[in-house]
Amino acid sequence: MEDRGKRAVQKRQVLFLCVFLGMSWAGVEPLRYFVSEETERGTFLANLAIDLGVGVGEFSDRRSRIVSDQNMRFLLLNSLTGDLILNEKLDREELCGPIEPCVLPFQLLLEKPLQIFRAELQVGDINDHSPVFLDREILLKISESTNPGAAFPLESAQDLDVGTNTLSNYTISPNAYFHINVYVGGEGNIFPELVLDQVLDREEIPELNLTLTALDGGSPSRSGTTLLRILVVDVNDNAPEFVQSLYKVQVPENSPVGSLVVAVSARDLDTGSYGEIVYAFFYATERILKTFQINSTSGNLYLNARLNYEAIQTYALTIQAKDGGGLSGNCTVVVEVTDINDNPPEILMSSLTSPIAENSPETVVAVFRIRDRDSGNNGKMVCSIQDDLPFVLKPSVENFYTLVTEKSLDREWNTEYNITITVTDLGIPRLKTEHSITVLVSDVNDNAPAFSQTSYTLSVRENNSPALHIGGVSATDRDLGSNAQLTYSLLPPHDPHLPLASLVSINADNGQLFALRALDFEALQAFEFRVGATDRGSPPLSSEALVRVVVLDDNDNSPFVLYPLQNASAPCTELVPRAAEPGYLVTKVVAVDGDSGQNAWLSFQLLKATEPGLFGVWAHNGEVRTARLLSERDAARHRLVVLVKDNGEPPLSASVTLHVLLVDGFSQPYLPLPEVAPERAQADSLTVYLVIALASVSSLFLFSVLVFVAVRLCRRSRAAPLGVCSVPEGHFPGHLVDVSGTGSLSQSYQYEVCLTGGPGTNSEFKFLKPIFPNILSQRIGSEVEDNPSFQNNLGF
Repeated sequence: MEDRGKRAVQKRQVLFLCVFLGMSWAGVEPLRYFVSEETERGTFLANLAIDLGVGVGEFSDRRSRIVSDQNMRFLLLNSLTGDLILNEKLDREELCGPIEPCVLPFQLLLEKPLQIFRAELQVGDINDHSPVFLDREILLKISESTNPGAAFPLESAQDLDVGTNTLSNYTISPNAYFHINVYVGGEGNIFPELVLDQVLDREEIPELNLTLTALDGGSPSRSGTTLLRILVVDVNDNAPEFVQSLYKVQVPENSPVGSLVVAVSARDLDTGSYGEIVYAFFYATERILKTFQINSTSGNLYLNARLNYEAIQTYALTIQAKDGGGLSGNCTVVVEVTDINDNPPEILMSSLTSPIAENSPETVVAVFRIRDRDSGNNGKMVCSIQDDLPFVLKPSVENFYTLVTEKSLDREWNTEYNITITVTDLGIPRLKTEHSITVLVSDVNDNAPAFSQTSYTLSVRENNSPALHIGGVSATDRDLGSNAQLTYSLLPPHDPHLPLASLVSINADNGQLFALRALDFEALQAFEFRVGATDRGSPPLSSEALVRVVVLDDNDNSPFVLYPLQNASAPCTELVPRAAEPGYLVTKVVAVDGDSGQNAWLSFQLLKATEPGLFGVWAHNGEVRTARLLSERDAARHRLVVLVKDNGEPPLSASVTLHVLLVDGFSQPYLPLPEVAPERAQADSLTVYLVIALASVSSLFLFSVLVFVAVRLCRRSRAAPLGVCSVPEGHFPGHLVDVSGTGSLSQSYQYEVCLTGGPGTNSEFKFLKPIFPNILSQRIGSEVEDNPSFQNNLGF
């Protein structure tokens, strides 16, 4: 095809680009391609991958794209094959106007690694416009005295095509008086001149109507016509003359519409209508007519539209002064547009990468281009960003910049960055443009979970129900998403004998801990283990915490009596002399409790007795003592039931049965205590005793009193010559006894030793008994009641 042939010819003129490490190829000729205007959409233009010597697969992997200020819509790049396709029909006249050649610059951007290649697409002209005269009729007045050879410039036709397709010739319809000469103007445009061949005679021919034809150089040629109307007038021998043949003025581009550009002036020596001058544009293009306006009477030239230095820097105008006789003179006005700083810089973003991983060093975040349509210092620019950001700008070719991370980012410190790119020109006044971009920082798993505490202490009461919730651990992770999703687990204990898997379990999602089975304080008071928290990142990170579980005691153990033993084959019998004083220590009930704390605090209570009031039990240490003096009437055998109760809630208890035998002395042989009759037999005997007592109370009352008095007097008289019993001073403290697990007596005892005395005889023990007189008991009781601190020391 013809287009492919042109492209092949053009490609042979291109220098292959050299690799510039790091960014792009600088200082080489751009890739140039050619396409004719009106070419159909979808036409293949070139294969950029082949032209750059890049493989098709590599071209796709490097994320290629077309970057252009305003030509993006015309071109389409297939990033997979590297084909450059025409995206829509092109109109050269709309794109470039009279400028030739018509070149559309663009850049090819390869992102990985970053390279920028310059390229140009030249749009060729086709002959798709015919020459057009602005006026459908041209009126020309020629004096009949005009000599042959006189030339009369005519209005030029307009042709939007360029090159060979633009205007090339003018012709006129055949006649005997005129022919056309064609000459080239200062800007390369051709203009027609009407040349007089012979003298006109107004009386013979007052008016001529000729057809002026404009031809272009296209193939096939196109043409346009206008009517040339010539009026023959009387003699006018002075043509207008301008004061200056050339006017040069400079007009700032920001001049308001209606501003005076220049005032031209011409004079005519004729009088009357031949001396009246009218000013008008000559050879004026449509662009000039839209931009300027001339006062036909004064010759003042005004702005009809705003100027734009970036579009057109110079205007060349031809102004004609014509008198009433048809004679005219011309002058040239050159308007130079001066630049002002009226265009702020522009930021053209090519690519933006967001989010970026927080641990990525020196990552290209954005690629952009800056542009200022002004010139000189007004077009020089300085690009910058904020100083307090971990980013840096790196300049490239063709005013391209890359925004690169200066160091690795930390999402936990800052999740996003608002970057303001500021471009300032060096004009007066300075103009600047700001463009804000937001760069999000994506998370990587760089933070291990952190427990709220390094160690946790949890408590659970023994005999708990299985699957009881006993507490929990909590950890947090500063990362996001799956990197912050935690899984809790039990770690192997340091003690290999600890059955941790059967004691507790942990909820892997929330760290809640549960007891798997009932715990026993008496078997296990506390245990320790470690829990781990692991995130779901890649690779996963973890941390540990220590958990201590303390088992709280529950009152689940009844008191156990150590003495006297209740399971012996023969019951134990305590011997008490009938001469024992009140407070005589009969025996001590020793008991223990498997619980701890107040659950193991024991108290003792006399539950049943054969003869109530004869014996008493001290509630705090289990000592069984006589409550009064013994008498001959007291039965020899007694059965006591002592209740041992702990201080738990609710309290638990145990009972013990004591057998007491009253004897006259320790030398009396031990008499076995017969088996105790059943409860019913006891009840019957008590009933009999009660009846007998009621029957004989009146007769025996006086006798009993006399016997009691006589016995007391007799004992005191016998005890006087034996000596004095020495009783150590000091109080006998009582307290609430904690006998948890020991079973030993909690205090020592004081005894009195009574010796038989007499002159000339050896002393020997008479009896050994604990001293607990009634007076001492009463004194201790009063001190306990009056002194609270003493009560605390005793454990009450």
